[in-house]
Amino acid sequence: MPKIKTSRVKYPEGWELIEPTLRDLEAKMREAENDPHDGKRKCEALWPIFRISHQKSRYIYDLYYRSKEISKELYEFCLDQGYADRNLIAKWKKPGYERLCCLRCIQTRDHNFATTCVCRVPKHLREEKVIECVHCGCRGCASGD
Repeated sequence: MPKIKTSRVKYPEGWELIEPTLRDLEAKMREAENDPHDGKRKCEALWPIFRISHQKSRYIYDLYYRSKEISKELYEFCLDQGYADRNLIAKWKKPGYERLCCLRCIQTRDHNFATTCVCRVPKHLREEKVIECVHCGCRGCASGD
């Protein structure tokens, strides 16, 4: 008889403190994924999903690096389980990327003339004062804003 594997996840200490917020954000994510996108452009339908994903990552980042309310074990658990974006958080730790909205905005292959997204331009240097990123709907994530 083969051994039956169960996929029980052991939650680290402190999980009960952040679980309600993460569950709320997961519910918002499901709602955004099931939301009808009639009348919206193809890229606009994904904007709420990008915003919620950013919000989850920022929540975990702030708890660990800014307020130091969660342990390293819990932080690593959240990254391993996919509650936060590891690559985005790695960029937030570098100078100049503290307010980065998504990784697609800094990838040069996705933009004309091999540059970054228009949302990375500081507000005082923009010709148009109100802009939205095509990829994620960001209105400005430059560090100098």
